[in-house]
Amino acid sequence: MKKEEVRKHFIERFGDVKGFLYASPGRINLIGEHTDYNGGFVFPGAIDKGMVAEIRPNNTDKVRAYAIDLDEYAEFGLKEEDAPKESWARYIFGVCREMIKRNVEVKGFDTAFSGDVPLGAGMSSSAALESTYAFAINELFADSKIEKFELAKVGQATEHNYVGVKCGIMDQFASIFGKAGHLMRLDCRSLEHEYFPFNPKGYRLVLLDSVVKHELASSAYNKRRESCEAAVAAIQKKHPKVEFLRDCTMDMLKESKANISEEDFMRAEYVIEEIQRVIDVCDALEKGDYETVGQKMYETHHGMSKLYEVSCDELDYLNDCAKKCGVSGSRVMGGGFGGCTINLVKDELYDDFVKTTKEAYKEKYGHEPKVYDVVISDGARRLA
Repeated sequence: MKKEEVRKHFIERFGDVKGFLYASPGRINLIGEHTDYNGGFVFPGAIDKGMVAEIRPNNTDKVRAYAIDLDEYAEFGLKEEDAPKESWARYIFGVCREMIKRNVEVKGFDTAFSGDVPLGAGMSSSAALESTYAFAINELFADSKIEKFELAKVGQATEHNYVGVKCGIMDQFASIFGKAGHLMRLDCRSLEHEYFPFNPKGYRLVLLDSVVKHELASSAYNKRRESCEAAVAAIQKKHPKVEFLRDCTMDMLKESKANISEEDFMRAEYVIEEIQRVIDVCDALEKGDYETVGQKMYETHHGMSKLYEVSCDELDYLNDCAKKCGVSGSRVMGGGFGGCTINLVKDELYDDFVKTTKEAYKEKYGHEPKVYDVVISDGARRLA
């Protein structure tokens, strides 16, 4: 939704005194899945889809919020016991509370917001919402401004403490720090980050949403974390300085193979190789070598499907379609068991790829995948 439409809804709801317009993006992750909790790297970028909110202080101790897309209204105070019942409003409330914990004197405000991040497609609409309000509250109410990384942590803490999702930092980090024409390599151990150029002239990034979500996700995710921890524990017997799989080489893993179950070995093999792939992709981007980037994406998909076993038939089929159509790179994006593939497609192959895949997928599964073109864009900002 464009900022003009958000402003129109804001004025209809709260009167014709304008507020301030803010926006934050959703994100993609080009490569680096299941590396975050292993002390490795992730490689996200902000996208040209996100949240837009108009916000105006109202000289009360109440927040009056209107969710345009849901056509729902909520009103709540700023004390811990004032938590709203509406799930979407808890994100805004949580951000307010986390900013208050950081000594920001948050006051009441009126707000309306809307987004065009597709829900359930793994592009982090919730992080976009959190980042919009963290950035805005920091500008409007903080006497001494909070640093950007702390704003990302505000979003993460909102998920942990007010939504009940124990997420990592990547989504909020990408939404706050996004930079047009660049991806960001985030070191999940040190939290240091570095920008890398992403200007794929002659290529397009497109997500194909399988429109399925298998129920295995949360229990399977925990099981895989346990596998990684078990492999580290076995390796530590000979290499006591090892803390995460990030610190391990394939030689170390093979050396400890007798003490690691076959399943745990496969999981660790994927993670060690995936951490190296992120570094390889960074090197390739610095040379403008997008074919190598694509090849590494295919390697990631194979690892997630066969070693980490977090893909599913639908995602494997979309990946196979990409190969048949000559697409440069394709892989499952996100935790797995459903959601999207992310595809790096040459311009001249794009139309045929989308048409062929939609038809083939519908014939096999009874419905078409959803198609989302994405462009790498800027992070949280004030619009007007």
